[in-house]
Amino acid sequence: MRIYVIGNDGITLCREPLATVTEGEIAVTSKEELQAAPLSGKRLLALWNALPGVEKRKKVGDRAVLIDELWSAIEALPDPEPEPDPESEPDAKRPSKQDAVIAMLRRPEGATVHEVASAMGSQRHTVRGLFSGTLKKKLGLTLASAQEERGRVYRIAEPATA
Repeated sequence: MRIYVIGNDGITLCREPLATVTEGEIAVTSKEELQAAPLSGKRLLALWNALPGVEKRKKVGDRAVLIDELWSAIEALPDPEPEPDPESEPDAKRPSKQDAVIAMLRRPEGATVHEVASAMGSQRHTVRGLFSGTLKKKLGLTLASAQEERGRVYRIAEPATA
């Protein structure tokens, strides 16, 4: 379960339920909880503008739409990797953006081009090029796509077993 803690310094992902939430922090696990959270328009706008790769906003506009887009962008962020133990793996390398994109596409909910672009801090055309050139042509992965409520969603299709 992904638990997001909204604090004064942004949004943090936690893997386990929190024993306590400090004053000024809000823990949410769903879009509905985010909608019900006591967040001012100013704070929602600050959270949105703090996300990597999003088009910055100056006005909140429709609160419900902003919360929907904020939730989609938060969900698209890759899981933080646990800090490697320097003694066990001194030469451990950091996962690449390509590895993060593949992880996003392997999730059951998949990812839209916009979600991948936001999470990676890239342009949408760069993500489409990554899908076509690197993932499909170089790595030989099969991408499946479907039109869903949140847009065209891409997933890595598992190869058929013989």
